[in-house]
Amino acid sequence: MRLLALDPGYERLGIAVLDKPAPGKGARGEKETLVYSDCFKTDKNLPHSERLGLVGAELSRIIDEFAPQAVCLESLFFSKNQTTAIKVAEARGVILYLAAKAGLPVYEYNPMEIKVAVTGYGKSDKPSVIAMTERLIKINKKIRHDDEYDAIAVGLTCFAVERFAA
Repeated sequence: MRLLALDPGYERLGIAVLDKPAPGKGARGEKETLVYSDCFKTDKNLPHSERLGLVGAELSRIIDEFAPQAVCLESLFFSKNQTTAIKVAEARGVILYLAAKAGLPVYEYNPMEIKVAVTGYGKSDKPSVIAMTERLIKINKKIRHDDEYDAIAVGLTCFAVERFAA
């Protein structure tokens, strides 16, 4: 099973592609693997519509290149800044549209669900989530932004929660 896992945003979009061996196909003891991850950034000086267009183009490229079987993402967390929340919601709209266009099922998890799945505690701090993510899946590169870790954690959550058919 291949997942496209996302930490939605319009300035920084956490992206991860993860694989998990199908049950019953010699997968006993095999863990999830990280195929690709990135933190896609858009220029803050661009109009918001252009930034959303860039997010859409990058996700279209990722879907075409990696052929995921599902998309999973963090649900919108309402912050005090409503303008930011609305713009992130619009980026989520781009994500949901592209998933529907590609015929991919979508799974969403709130921050507490992700923290529980990755660390076992729903109020874990960011360093704890990062540390456990690094223990749960092999990461062969330096990650600079926590958005990328968040996307990987979303993918791990999806594999932990959902029961995918072989």
